[in-house]
Amino acid sequence: MRVDRSVTLSPAMAWVAGLPILGCMMVMSLPALADERVLAFRLFYALAYLFWIVPLGWLQRWLWRRGAGWWAMAGVLLPVTYAMSVGNALLALNFIASEKMRAQAGAAWIFGGLDGCWLALIAFCGFQAIVLHRAALALEGERLHQAAQAARDAELRALRYQLQPHFLFNTLNAISALVRDERPRDATRMIARLGDFLRTTLEEIPGHEHAVADEIALTAAYLDIEKARLGERLHIETYTAPGTLEARVPYLLMQPLVENAVRHGIAPRTAPGTIVIRVEGDGDELRVTVINDVVEVTEGAVGVGLANVRARLEALYPGSHRVVAGPENGRWRVHIRLPWAVAGSGMEAAT
Repeated sequence: MRVDRSVTLSPAMAWVAGLPILGCMMVMSLPALADERVLAFRLFYALAYLFWIVPLGWLQRWLWRRGAGWWAMAGVLLPVTYAMSVGNALLALNFIASEKMRAQAGAAWIFGGLDGCWLALIAFCGFQAIVLHRAALALEGERLHQAAQAARDAELRALRYQLQPHFLFNTLNAISALVRDERPRDATRMIARLGDFLRTTLEEIPGHEHAVADEIALTAAYLDIEKARLGERLHIETYTAPGTLEARVPYLLMQPLVENAVRHGIAPRTAPGTIVIRVEGDGDELRVTVINDVVEVTEGAVGVGLANVRARLEALYPGSHRVVAGPENGRWRVHIRLPWAVAGSGMEAAT
């Protein structure tokens, strides 16, 4: 994964990154409590450490933002921290050490580095590098998530818009048939209801889901269009189990299913036919079923509507939904299972 070097830390966060090292230094000072001179050295190095991590942290973050590689950063930070450590040793020798210690201390003690908290400063740089890298990875992961979400939203909107010309083509064909059959009153009523339906479906809604109650109303508006054409030949039975009206379903989930039911099941019949719409809860799942009468039960092609529904469900609930379509007891049945979600739930927020 590409690391975004624009991520950085505030000076306060740099101090937070240095606290674990300071804690270790305090623990190492415990055995020196009985010796005031040694304790003074330990406290001095702790205070010097807290002082040096501010400019050291700024330098490391500046190198990070400039895009310096790990080896380049090490090549700069190691000599800088060493110089800080030598400075600590010289200050301690001049202001804290006794005369005897000053006389005995040689270049090895001054330039050895380890007693001047060199390891602590190196460890601080390591901790800050880890924090910077994790913050960059987290930001990049969030950007990838947002990009994937945007791609999914684009796919779902494209699939939704695919339904509108398909539905409009079928409806205009039906209106043309009414005009051709010299049924102007039915054609006028169908055009008026088509206008109402289009006004509703062309409105932008937030997300890709809405309540079952809204979906039922939208489907009823579509069925009013078809009833203007089919009249008493079309019967509708709708059942929603208690508590399901607030559940969330994909926008335009039922309309393409009932459109298929009308076009391939009811319209070809000479006798009246029935479409049954059922919405029920089953534990943590919502069940949506559309059943319709047909002229002859056959294993036909799924058509644009059902294929569109399958694709949108796969995009919204990958691996957690089920669509079964086929003949059952002389009728055609489409059964959908999807995760139960209500307004304000995690599923709603995710869309």
